Amino acid sequence: MAATVAVENLNPKVLKCEYAVRGEIVIHAQHLQQQLQTQPGSLPFDEILYCNIGNPQSLGQQPVTFFREVLALCDHPCLLEKEETKSLFSADAISRAKQILSTIPGRATGAYSHSQGIKGLRDAIAAGIASRDGFPANADDIFVTDGASPGVHMMMQLLIRNEKDGILCPIPQYPLYSASIALHGGTLVPYYLDEKTGWGLEISDLKKQLEDARSKGIDVRALVVINPGNPTGQVLAEDNQCDIVRFCKNEGLVLLADEVYQENIYVDDKKFNSFKKIARSVGYGEDDLPLVSFQSVSKGYYGECGKRGGYMEITGFSAPVGDESYAAYKAEKDGILQSLARRAKALEDAFNNLEGISCNKAEGAMYLFPQIHLPKKAIEAAKAANKAPDAFYALRLLESTGIVVVPGSGFGQVPGTWHIRCTILPQEDKIPAVITRFKAFHEAFMAEYRD
Repeated sequence: MAATVAVENLNPKVLKCEYAVRGEIVIHAQHLQQQLQTQPGSLPFDEILYCNIGNPQSLGQQPVTFFREVLALCDHPCLLEKEETKSLFSADAISRAKQILSTIPGRATGAYSHSQGIKGLRDAIAAGIASRDGFPANADDIFVTDGASPGVHMMMQLLIRNEKDGILCPIPQYPLYSASIALHGGTLVPYYLDEKTGWGLEISDLKKQLEDARSKGIDVRALVVINPGNPTGQVLAEDNQCDIVRFCKNEGLVLLADEVYQENIYVDDKKFNSFKKIARSVGYGEDDLPLVSFQSVSKGYYGECGKRGGYMEITGFSAPVGDESYAAYKAEKDGILQSLARRAKALEDAFNNLEGISCNKAEGAMYLFPQIHLPKKAIEAAKAANKAPDAFYALRLLESTGIVVVPGSGFGQVPGTWHIRCTILPQEDKIPAVITRFKAFHEAFMAEYRD
């Protein structure tokens, strides 16, 4: 008797989904981790370093103290009635928790709330957006979500009616977008970022891809922009953003702005500007341009991936200067971001000093996306193993060093080029060892497959 549920009779849209950051190489890494636990010393390394996914706390980043104090008090409000709480928690964390709880019906964080999220919290978010951008924000336009990903899925579900509806996405792209488009039955319309110009976004290429898709009968409904970039780590210039906004207005496209790395800027000559700020600055109001922006506490300097907090059409955090915890909060925030900048630069330099690897400047986000110029013999060996050349390289890297990276083929790339995506998240004191391991592996790999 045939199985009631089998791969053959699952929803084909689900089967089309691929999520490279949790794919074959990560599964193999987990098997190797089990091997290290059961057979210590059996591999040429003593730990697995997961550089495949933006998951800071799993690699040792400590939560921001003020955030956790407020969360603890909100989740267990009876602590606010105890005298000893005043000596265990900072006065401003106590004050902030009371303020937040006053906006929550029944002071119950475990209760269902309004479908868009608690009104008082959305008011606070709107105030943060207005402070950041210098333009008003409306709490009624904000949807609190359990991380940015559900917001993206919600928008894809809303926009995609059938396979003739297309979404313009950058290549390379974060695979959430290709997966969600596939899941909801639409068509991904790619536009290629230009590696030679630091992963720049060319309006001429956007227009070419849009016209090509329309000539095939595809109704392109939206443009996805990831800024700062994932997996590429670039930060868009303000004039480029203005061009993008005008392009969307002229072509009748919804602008889907993934802005979850807005805090992660590592170069002095670039700064983050939200697409909402840009749109208002060039004179477009809400009636002129449909715009959705995504933010998440998983990213930035917060690293609260497991807390599943996010929102659509909003961003920003506003801390009143002078509160008791502000100095400590700012020191923790600045320390995290400065350390990330140093790690990014160290890895960028290390990649660029290796034969056959070129890596663009790490401007922001949490990733580097170096190009690996593989010898023909390595490409032939990958073909014989029935693997993409960059996946073949990444598997060999894992088995030799315990370092987990994601092949560029999981994100999309210009045909004939090969990349890996590596996070900058291993703790700073481990970066030299990561570089040493990577260098030794790469030199041995190139020597083995040299043409």
